[in-house]
Amino acid sequence: MIEVNTQSSIRIDNIYFDPYLIKDEKHDAKIIFITHSHYDHFDIKSINNVRNDDTYIVVPDDKDILDELDFSEDKILIVKPNNKYDLFGISFDTVPAYNINKSFHKKEYEWVGYVLNYNNIIYYVMGDTDSIDEAREVKCDYLFIPIGGYYTMDYKEASELTNFIHPKNVCPIHYGSIVGLKSFGDMFSKLVDNDIEVNLLLK
Repeated sequence: MIEVNTQSSIRIDNIYFDPYLIKDEKHDAKIIFITHSHYDHFDIKSINNVRNDDTYIVVPDDKDILDELDFSEDKILIVKPNNKYDLFGISFDTVPAYNINKSFHKKEYEWVGYVLNYNNIIYYVMGDTDSIDEAREVKCDYLFIPIGGYYTMDYKEASELTNFIHPKNVCPIHYGSIVGLKSFGDMFSKLVDNDIEVNLLLK
């Protein structure tokens, strides 16, 4: 089951990425992945609504995150870009996520996207990033890519990058609420190669 709540708040079964504005208490998370510390990606209330006593949280080495986390140390995995990790037999890589010509997400912050091997499907959740060289090196089956512009790449840049990576499936994220029109999803879809399935899951 794949769901996109809003922004970059993604759920794949009981694995969550950047939970945000989750109002219902689910408490079913096995792993929570956080890409960076901005409020629409690191939302303590939503984290608490999906976590339970056995939940692991994966975070970049960011003081703004670590100072707020109320997890025991053995349930926190701190990650750096360009590394490989494993939790519960689920392997994942970290990919840098940063801006090229703006300063909202600086490379030196060492914020990340995640490439997750789950049930023999490779998912790439990019986080907030521009179209960077490191992303072009990723091969995946399912791509979650920001398209809203201003803070990240826009839908045109995202479609070009999607066509280069050429996953089987792509889901645009990070538009339609804080930044980027809801119609950007359809505009992005029209620019993506026909043999890539576009899933407009964002609520």
